[in-house]
Amino acid sequence: MSAHMPSDRSFQLLEVVPGRMENSPAVARRNWPDETKARILEEALAPDANVSAVARRYGMSPSQLFGWRRKAIAKGQVERREAPGEEAGTSGGIIEIGIAGAMVRVGPMVGEDHLRRVLRAVRLA
Repeated sequence: MSAHMPSDRSFQLLEVVPGRMENSPAVARRNWPDETKARILEEALAPDANVSAVARRYGMSPSQLFGWRRKAIAKGQVERREAPGEEAGTSGGIIEIGIAGAMVRVGPMVGEDHLRRVLRAVRLA
């Protein structure tokens, strides 16, 4: 059933005061020790990690852990570790690249950024 609406359809002004409501539970914020936070971030940054599952394992909100990751990456405290894709040869094989008479052999665990720096250096040599 809907609430009664005044015939003149005027608006009511409500004042909202921030603070804890009477019936809401008083839940203190957890203060995570730096060592624990670092361990959780390390686990969440693994290439095959499910961040939501890691968060649930530690009893925290996935959005909080995603926020920690985003802030740590932005500050340069950690680097995102990405798993090489199928096109990068994750089957364990080695790719050989011939450039300017030099042979560059690349394993599946070499990151794309590192490979670019190596190839750039070979071209300039």
